Amino acid sequence: MGVTQVIIGVPKEICPGETRVALTPANVTVLKKKPDLRVLIEAGAGTSAGYLDASYEQAGAEIVSRDAVFQQAEIVLQVQTPGSNAANGSDDLNSLRADQILIGMMDPLASPAFASALAEKNITGIALELVPRITRAQAMDVLSSMAMISGYKSVLMAAAESNRMFPMNMTAAGTLAASRVLIMGVGVAGLFACSTAKRLGAIVEAYDVRPAAREQILSVGAKPVELDLDTSSAEGKGGYAQAQGEDFLKRQRELMTEVVSRMDVIITTAAIPGAKSPILVTADMVKAMKPGAVIVDLAAERGGNCELTKLGENVVEHGVTIIGPENVPSSVAFHASQMFGKNMENLLNLLINEEGKLNLDFEDEIVRETVVSHKGEVPHSRMRQLLNLPELPSSQDEASAS
Repeated sequence: MGVTQVIIGVPKEICPGETRVALTPANVTVLKKKPDLRVLIEAGAGTSAGYLDASYEQAGAEIVSRDAVFQQAEIVLQVQTPGSNAANGSDDLNSLRADQILIGMMDPLASPAFASALAEKNITGIALELVPRITRAQAMDVLSSMAMISGYKSVLMAAAESNRMFPMNMTAAGTLAASRVLIMGVGVAGLFACSTAKRLGAIVEAYDVRPAAREQILSVGAKPVELDLDTSSAEGKGGYAQAQGEDFLKRQRELMTEVVSRMDVIITTAAIPGAKSPILVTADMVKAMKPGAVIVDLAAERGGNCELTKLGENVVEHGVTIIGPENVPSSVAFHASQMFGKNMENLLNLLINEEGKLNLDFEDEIVRETVVSHKGEVPHSRMRQLLNLPELPSSQDEASAS
């Protein structure tokens, strides 16, 4: 697949509360080194994240209207595409045209119908959430980048809401005990939450069902919580936690009740790709916690790890404040955009060669695993399963990839 000139377009995000931007001026500077490549930025696209139009122009981008982005761009870049923007994403879907390439977050495992919608319009869709967890793709992994920011910010949210200080202090008015913080779920977000809470002086413990997490917990200065459970099947593909049966979860909750009762702060981060988040903190467990304790539920957007979480709200139950934040990375929009943009830049460097020509090579694992729609078809095998579509014959698969 190739074009005579690659034109990249970045519209302003329209999802409510979204303040990130898909490329920063620094990314534009790098991409403009490719021959004949143009970058169109909608006026004001980066303002909310702290990147002004003048900076984009200095980097070589053209500041244009929203209509111009969708009408002229061969490749449209978004943080949240219509697939992940249920609020008003249909407006952008209607603006996209045949033969364009759309790259961004699409929530593909939870919203597989979006792949079909793109295929029907003959649009190539590349879902960033599906970047494979292989060494070569680490620099394109937006999920890890955004999880790092969420883990960091969750601790600050907890500290701001807590009625206790995090570090131990010895004062003339007596000794102030350090806060006890528990991190539940130790992926990227959990590890950054551990290290941030540790830097603030808290006593940090962490729990994850995956046996491999123990060494990671120790590496950031936290203490692993070890329960009497069989966790041999707890780790799935790509290092993500594997969904467990109800018997396992029930026993886990029983053992965790005593642990959470000692905590001043709990941050939950456990997520299963494409599925509802597991309940790790029940209403009875909240009832057993200290008055004034705080829970920050980073899994709130997937139903929450705490039974009492309400998305987008701070609720108080049994004297415990439960925070269910939405779109945490957007609250740190400058650095979130910097990381997102670098991930996007690295992916574009894979898709656009040194001669400035676009090439989708389906022999490449990264391309094969992220393209959810192409040439009027859904070539991605997992997406086809979710959509109850039959497997593509190998000859048709090869035709879709050409």
